[in-house]
Amino acid sequence: MNKAILLFATIGISLCFIVADSKAQKRVTPVVKDVLSPAQNISLSGYLAEKLSGDLNNRILAQDADRLIDAFKPEKRTETRLWQTEFWGKWFTSAVLAYKYQPSERLKLVLDHAVTGLLAQQSPDGYIGNYAPNHRLEEWDIWGRKYCMLGLLAYYSVTKDKKSLTGAMRVADNLMDDLKKQDGIIVTKGNYRGMAAASVLEPICLLYNQTSNKKYLDFALEIVRQWETPEGPQLISKANTNVGQRFEKPKNWYSPEQGQKAYEMMSCYEGLLELYRITGNETYKKAVIATWTNIKETEINIAGSGASTEMWFSGKPIENLPINHYQEVCVTVTWLKLSSQLLRLTGEAKYADEAEKTYYNALLGSLSNNGATWAKYTPLNGQRLPGSEQCGMGLNCCEASGPRGLFLYPLQTVMERKEGVQVNYFAEGTFKFKTLKAQVATLKQTTTYPRSGVIEMVIDMPKAENFEIFLRIPQYSKATKLAVNGQVINDVQRGSYAKISRVWKTGDKITLELDMRGHVVNTGSTAASAAIIRGPIVLARDSRFAGAAITTMMKPYADKDGYINLTEVKNTTGDNILMLYRATFVPEAYTEKGAAGAKLILCDYASAGNGKLSSSFQVWMPQLIKPAEK
Repeated sequence: MNKAILLFATIGISLCFIVADSKAQKRVTPVVKDVLSPAQNISLSGYLAEKLSGDLNNRILAQDADRLIDAFKPEKRTETRLWQTEFWGKWFTSAVLAYKYQPSERLKLVLDHAVTGLLAQQSPDGYIGNYAPNHRLEEWDIWGRKYCMLGLLAYYSVTKDKKSLTGAMRVADNLMDDLKKQDGIIVTKGNYRGMAAASVLEPICLLYNQTSNKKYLDFALEIVRQWETPEGPQLISKANTNVGQRFEKPKNWYSPEQGQKAYEMMSCYEGLLELYRITGNETYKKAVIATWTNIKETEINIAGSGASTEMWFSGKPIENLPINHYQEVCVTVTWLKLSSQLLRLTGEAKYADEAEKTYYNALLGSLSNNGATWAKYTPLNGQRLPGSEQCGMGLNCCEASGPRGLFLYPLQTVMERKEGVQVNYFAEGTFKFKTLKAQVATLKQTTTYPRSGVIEMVIDMPKAENFEIFLRIPQYSKATKLAVNGQVINDVQRGSYAKISRVWKTGDKITLELDMRGHVVNTGSTAASAAIIRGPIVLARDSRFAGAAITTMMKPYADKDGYINLTEVKNTTGDNILMLYRATFVPEAYTEKGAAGAKLILCDYASAGNGKLSSSFQVWMPQLIKPAEK
């Protein structure tokens, strides 16, 4: 054991759990249990089902797994700086989520082949990677090992095949041994104040959960201790500091001293939540929630993502301005994953509200209509452009990462909790869940959400039973109608869950009508801009549609409360567009009486610029500066 770990292990820290015999490899019972757990089975139809099917068939199943595995072959171990070894794990964990969503023999064979192929490249010392022997632990080497472990553990979660668990353990043991042979310090390895390397915390915690081997817990605790050293990212002590201002701007944007790297930072916090579940240390949870809140308030834009050239930069106040390399898909996915982690842990509506906004706008806005490709960056005003290939792997990090968010979200639509069941999201489909008396019940949602705010939910179950249904009332819905079997439920609070407690029986119907009125939001001080939102959906202008040019100054015509009338328009473009509306705007005019209202077409942000032909789009519409009215 290296000196750093030995020193930490000898400190008299009392942990409120019992460690099982490591040889028994018994699963650890966490000190903190999640409020929510997955439903038994889901089956979607409609809009989301189409998106998932397209990406499954045209991206996940279309991937040549052997090409990803080829990077790990012993003869390829010459790398000194690149990240080829992340691609297998990102793609594979996406494939596992897709399998959990829709199990199939075809996909299972793909998973089996990919794991067998990866494990065949594992060295006798346990190493899986492509770095040259004298460059191990440098740059992205540990990051790649992390994704290998996450993939192997994901496979174990659905198959219980011990070879994948053993393989992950050997990768972890080899990493710990490599660190021991050097100085034992992980936060000085690679870039971004050690955040990329130290994000290995997540699979290390998951390994401890599966094996109860205390060496993994000790390693996890040591990683977190090192975070707080001068060289580290100080993710706990700086939890109340704006994420875009935690460290001075480095001379080299992509450098070891850069402490604002968005994706890697959130990955570390995901691992910290896993460690919180194991130990019950409230400091860990508070640090994650404080940082999540800060990211939401200072970085996350109207579409649910953020970061410029992959770094936090306190960007929310200037989201209406042109921003370089805005909202990378990897950042979008990790923000969605972190929000989903907190939803699962706490059951609180604010995390579901944010995840929904991110999913329908920033994430789906990055996905091509056929599900085959992902845009690396997605501006709020501009064009959707494909990213370039990375590391000679035939794809880039975002194309590998996007499906991880795409297939995670549906799995949390309906979830179980100790009091009954919780409905987090709305989508056409059926959801099976286990009741308090272990019955398997079905909740069927009938809806075209988010086109419509009307959702009907019908219960089907063997015997009548008393339990509670928690139903999310989105923050955006100011006027909500809720009824059970026609009986109105009053005092529904937006931004929370309506709790319905009763004896449920087959045929019981919940009717929910959400407020989907379009409303105008404004941002900017010196240079003001306006945008339009309908429910969770951001709307945009698109150069495909007839009317005034996007460069024309337009003011949305809204009432005193900010609501704007939206008239649905038939789609005649030949492109797959979720929503299409006509709205009235006041154009800039040079006459004393002003100009008559102009009718413009708006579509949902995810569809904007996402047609067969390239087009420009605009979410934030610049507003006239009127010094006379200041």
